[in-house]
Amino acid sequence: MRTKGALFAATVLMHVLIAGSVHAQYDLIIRGARMLDGMGNPWRYADVAVSGGTIAAVGDLSTSTADRAIDAVGLYLAPGFIDVHTHDGPGLATPELSHARPLLAQGITTVFINPDGGGPTDLVVQQERLVEHGLGVNVAQLVSHGSVRRDVIGMADRAPTADELREMRDIVRRGMEAGAFGLSSGLYYAPGSFAETEEVIELAKVVSEFGGVYQSHIRDEADYNIGVVAAVDEVIDIAREARVKGIVTHIKALGPRVWGYSQALVQRIDRAREAGIEVYADQYPYAASGTSITGALVPRWAQVGGGDGLIARLDSAETLARLKADVLENLDRRGGAARLQFQLHRADSSIEGRTMQEVADERGLEPVDLVVELLRAGGASLVSFNMLESDIATLMRQPWTMTSSDGSITHLGRGVPHPRWYGTFPRKIRKYVIEDGVIDLETAIRSMTSLSAGVMGLPDRGVIRAGAVADLVVFDFQRLRDVATFQDPHHYSEGVVYVVVNGELAIDGEKFTDVMSGRVLVRGERGAGSGG
Repeated sequence: MRTKGALFAATVLMHVLIAGSVHAQYDLIIRGARMLDGMGNPWRYADVAVSGGTIAAVGDLSTSTADRAIDAVGLYLAPGFIDVHTHDGPGLATPELSHARPLLAQGITTVFINPDGGGPTDLVVQQERLVEHGLGVNVAQLVSHGSVRRDVIGMADRAPTADELREMRDIVRRGMEAGAFGLSSGLYYAPGSFAETEEVIELAKVVSEFGGVYQSHIRDEADYNIGVVAAVDEVIDIAREARVKGIVTHIKALGPRVWGYSQALVQRIDRAREAGIEVYADQYPYAASGTSITGALVPRWAQVGGGDGLIARLDSAETLARLKADVLENLDRRGGAARLQFQLHRADSSIEGRTMQEVADERGLEPVDLVVELLRAGGASLVSFNMLESDIATLMRQPWTMTSSDGSITHLGRGVPHPRWYGTFPRKIRKYVIEDGVIDLETAIRSMTSLSAGVMGLPDRGVIRAGAVADLVVFDFQRLRDVATFQDPHHYSEGVVYVVVNGELAIDGEKFTDVMSGRVLVRGERGAGSGG
């Protein structure tokens, strides 16, 4: 039996070994930072050592040496940020954008792609394209329900036959076998909107076999069809029936008709969680959303048959009158044409950054007629100012809410896109921690790191501990800020001083190194993935 003295000596030795006070040599040591471990704990002073792409030691490493030592006194150190909802896949697969600089400047080290039910169905081919030019960040894939449905059924508004459903299940299975982390749906958008709940449950059951998640742009974020509360209930139903984690992605109460509904959404999710159903949400820290003019304003019945079907309906006086009536209703849902700002229009860049009301007035048109004109010209994308700050705060405070951007670097430097492409993660800290005090810093960091990693299935990321993958961000808390605005969005965020991706410095002293150390992550493999 050990004596108290022996136990004390063993405890001291253990702490010495953990702290790294014995002489050791590492690839990198970050010294003296205020460390936030990602778990929601308050910051503490700690040195962090990295070797071979892994966090090797955490604690007092004053007697240890490294090939590179960073003095981070006065700065904060956190796990690299994880963006669980992005449209970055196409951009990251290009030589011009594979560096991921807008993401790294926010402290992001991992992104999830193929959200909202959109993206390729052949994930192996997508993986090959992603690694062709190297990757500045890690990339994790989702299988896209809408694309699966389009491949099998097209743009038809009907349920699949038994054979078609079997084919859809097979596509989802192949995606999960390729390493996808779950299934995304966009039940608000066509063709996902044509699917009944039972169809999604059957596909989510395949995902459940692999331990994946179900992430959904819900069927209604306002009162377009079933209403936002019922749409959240649908995610809960799918999660329960398929025995899968359910995620209400970019959760919001969209438009004046449902402002104040955030508390009802919280109650629904809390009640489900109390019943043992794993339901979560993610959120971007802006009062404006972004989508296409078709997604925002065109009724789904008019999208049956795809773009050709829509254009044909514009040429029929009877269906055009019906469509315009629905567009007027949808404009009202979003608070009117003055709340809609054009992001990108390939045929006429002069409207970009201006409101729909401004352009309609200039052209002597009613907003609904401008919409028809733009649809004939190929459409446009919109920023929609449609949320209430009190709803944003209510949803942000929930312990099950992750951080996401819904951003895309695909059109880098073009148009007047939503500033979330450049500023999401610093903005959450600057506005909602420092300025508004909605949440504290450790809660914000947890929502960007360990919570996201735990929900999405990345057990070795999103936390600072010995043995975890070395994805890290060092930032200046006082200088961290988003620079991108709704009128002038193409600016990188400021205040991120160092970023480490898989043990390699991607930002060094606020300068991009262009080291391509990111990977395509594969579900179930520790810190592993394709190339990069």
